[in-house]
Amino acid sequence: MSDSLQSETDARREVTLGILATGAGYVIWGLSVIFYKQLEHVVPFEILAHRTLWSVGLIALLIFGLRRSAHFAELLRDRRKLATLAMTGFILGSNWFLFIWAVNSGRILETSLGYFINPLMSVLAGVVLLGERLTRPQILAMALATLGVIYFTFSLGFLPWISIYLAVSFAGYGYLRKITRVEALAGLFIEVLALAPIAAAYLFYVSAHGGSGFGNGDWLTDLLLAATGPMTTVPLLLFTFGAQRIRLTTLGLLQYLVPTMSFAIAVWLYDEPLGQGQMVTFGLIWAGLAIFSADTWRRERELRRVGAVA
Repeated sequence: MSDSLQSETDARREVTLGILATGAGYVIWGLSVIFYKQLEHVVPFEILAHRTLWSVGLIALLIFGLRRSAHFAELLRDRRKLATLAMTGFILGSNWFLFIWAVNSGRILETSLGYFINPLMSVLAGVVLLGERLTRPQILAMALATLGVIYFTFSLGFLPWISIYLAVSFAGYGYLRKITRVEALAGLFIEVLALAPIAAAYLFYVSAHGGSGFGNGDWLTDLLLAATGPMTTVPLLLFTFGAQRIRLTTLGLLQYLVPTMSFAIAVWLYDEPLGQGQMVTFGLIWAGLAIFSADTWRRERELRRVGAVA
């Protein structure tokens, strides 16, 4: 086998591994709806506190086990990055909390809507914060998503604030992490460390007053609360591994696995109502995403063609 053929085979293998790893990470995130639904008898803030503290312990083991401590030590010397990561930690924590609360309150469809809107909010963040220009298909996609939210508000009588906050907060989180170039695992460790004192204080308080859902004889609840750490960290590692091996367009298309799974789980497993208002809203947003994805795919192909010619 020639060197060029071997290189091509290795490259394809890497892409395949990347797609499988990223897809697996997104599938775990999608199934997290079912996971957190099993904890609906536990106060959402306690679930968030356990998710934070178990993640701290697991990420610390991974950082030292995978010999990433040099990245972490370097990060500790950069006060500006530490301050930014503390901010992104609280943004991420609020996103996690609202997601957990919404799932356990029977509002999974609204979380699905939020994560469908998220890519468009990321584009909007690029326009507002980075001065990027929208293409005509992107403008149409944004208009359809906006129309969908307006229709939802008027047809159902309330603003889908859960969807909007999840989309906006995650887009803001993504923007801040984009401009703060740090290694993924070390960055997440700082973020959960920023939340850890509040989480520990809360758990100490509820335990002292007999209101904790952990350690009260229900082994399954204890196991699930401890598993919030791996449920947070494992998909992130899979995502990071895969994202380094596949194109951004492929990565962007794969991310729709999460809200699609949430949508299916909400309707078919938990029988959340899907009326005309929700159907029209999702239809408008799906149409916008189809236009957005097709435009992104077309532009990447054009860039690849120009690069090949050059």
